[in-house]
Amino acid sequence: MNWLLPEYIADALPAEAARIESLRRQVLDHFKVRGFAYVMPPMLEYLESLLTGAGQDLKLRTFNLVDQFSGRTMGVRADITPQAARIDAHLLNHQGVTRLCYCGSVLHTLPATVSAGREPLQIGAELYGYAGIEADLDIIRLLAGAFAAIKLPLARIDLGHVGIFRALAEAAGLPPAAEENLLNLLQDKDVPGLAEACATVAAPWREALLALPRLYGGIEVIARAEAELPALPAIAAALDGLRHIFAAAPELPLSVDLSDLRGYHYHNGVVFAAYCPGYPAAIALGGRYDGAGQAFGRARPATGFSMDLREVARLVPVPCAAGAILAPVAGADMTLAAQIAALRGQGEVVVELLPGETACEGLRCDRKLVRVGERWIIEAIQED
Repeated sequence: MNWLLPEYIADALPAEAARIESLRRQVLDHFKVRGFAYVMPPMLEYLESLLTGAGQDLKLRTFNLVDQFSGRTMGVRADITPQAARIDAHLLNHQGVTRLCYCGSVLHTLPATVSAGREPLQIGAELYGYAGIEADLDIIRLLAGAFAAIKLPLARIDLGHVGIFRALAEAAGLPPAAEENLLNLLQDKDVPGLAEACATVAAPWREALLALPRLYGGIEVIARAEAELPALPAIAAALDGLRHIFAAAPELPLSVDLSDLRGYHYHNGVVFAAYCPGYPAAIALGGRYDGAGQAFGRARPATGFSMDLREVARLVPVPCAAGAILAPVAGADMTLAAQIAALRGQGEVVVELLPGETACEGLRCDRKLVRVGERWIIEAIQED
């Protein structure tokens, strides 16, 4: 039984690994040409660094272990975003806008969804140092462009704003336990439970909290929210920000969901979730998380997004790529060696068969190099 892996942990076999690697390169190239610099944080850090600030929501999802050098508790990262915030705040120390991207494995104590694994390959981008709504719009466009680059259509991008619920909870004077309970009910879209929990909340805050699950749909939801929610300055500013994103990006499949409060303790502004056709869960998540770098010496405005490249690879249509080319071992045949090198230089996969080897298992080989006189030519392999 030594070949068995832990629950929700899986190998990526050659075909899947090739798809994932191809997508990784495409997405990182998409980030690169837009000015996002690539960073590679470590898999392990001291636990307090991983769980500082925005990372506190990750406490139950982070594996702990003891560092044999220092005796301190270390954690296996469950999210790269807090690490990127540390790099921006403490190591780079830029005064203006910083754009960072990353791709690496993270480890979760429990899977995020029924279909997810516990070792996502997290790829994402973060923008630091700009507090305006234009930065949120830039990140949302970056996300949409990444999906366009890998030819995976988006059904919708749900926009929300955690400041709306936070303003209502503060105005209603909710104690922390009641606020947490309402937060969970809203996340679960438990309308009956929400009505019961709001029974003792004073008007007009009760009616406003009960309205949040219904404030879902297109841009018209923003006008409805203005009419149904109290005229608090924080709510007005949040709705203005959402309206600006809609107006500036009419080409994107935007929608509104004011009860989507994932990462409530992590985010403090615009949040968004991207969905693909036929896939029930969000395929990418993001939002604003200002101040995450404060514990590392500098509180900076911040917004970004990330996704699991393993999940994305399962949804991207598999291209019908050309098969590999079989060739004899070149040995001292310089003509054959030159031909193989030229083909590989053109991006072709050429497998040199070892003596006695007649086929290459695991690869689809549809052509072969054969000698005709003094030349080597490519012939199609006839299927049996």
